[in-house]
Amino acid sequence: MQLIPRIPGDTPNITRRTIRDQISDKLAYMIHSGLLRPGDELPSERELAITLGVSRETVRAAIGMLQAWRMLEVSQGARTRVLGPGTVAVQDSVSTLRDLGDRSLEEVAEARAAVEVQVIRLATRRITPAQLSRLDRLVADQETMMDDPVRFQISDQEFHEVLYRACGNGLLADVVFDFYGYALEHRRRALQRPGAIAHSVTDHRAIVAALKSGDPETAVAAMQRHLDQVHRTTQQEIDHS
Repeated sequence: MQLIPRIPGDTPNITRRTIRDQISDKLAYMIHSGLLRPGDELPSERELAITLGVSRETVRAAIGMLQAWRMLEVSQGARTRVLGPGTVAVQDSVSTLRDLGDRSLEEVAEARAAVEVQVIRLATRRITPAQLSRLDRLVADQETMMDDPVRFQISDQEFHEVLYRACGNGLLADVVFDFYGYALEHRRRALQRPGAIAHSVTDHRAIVAALKSGDPETAVAAMQRHLDQVHRTTQQEIDHS
């Protein structure tokens, strides 16, 4: 399996890849990045299909690929379980900011906010009805995930991916997605705290409402509140680690 550089990127060759390949790439990236960890149980095929906007057959085929690479364990009558990175090495190009892991949280948070403000401004003007509808469905689905951090993490990444791509600038979307991937292991723990998922879902709902308003300043303010919350809770987890 060849991992694409971005998850899921707008690379020139993306149309040549099957949807199965793109879904397997998404899940593989989550495993390599630490968003999904050994022992985590994936949502059901039906739940994953709804979250990722594909058929159950596509999800099943993608899981089968990762099972063959020893990244997932599939057992009859039980949830699919994460084994780990398996035998596939993530490409060096998975991040254009290769030294990001050596940066401080404050530095990354400041840079992310600067880029994401521009992304959200563009998205407010360029987002399509289909993308807005997709965000609406994701937030509605997230309302059912309050006690399921793993499922929410998958949906959260999908939400931000759709949002970033809505800016219509692939380079900006790629860069801000790299920032999104910073310190995921700490973000993962933060989402396990009581009320954390509910807070994020409230933020997501406010962001979508602001995008629908068509006012860039309202959208920027909604995103900034979300980024501040993410930064605060991530810093708390780093301080306690």
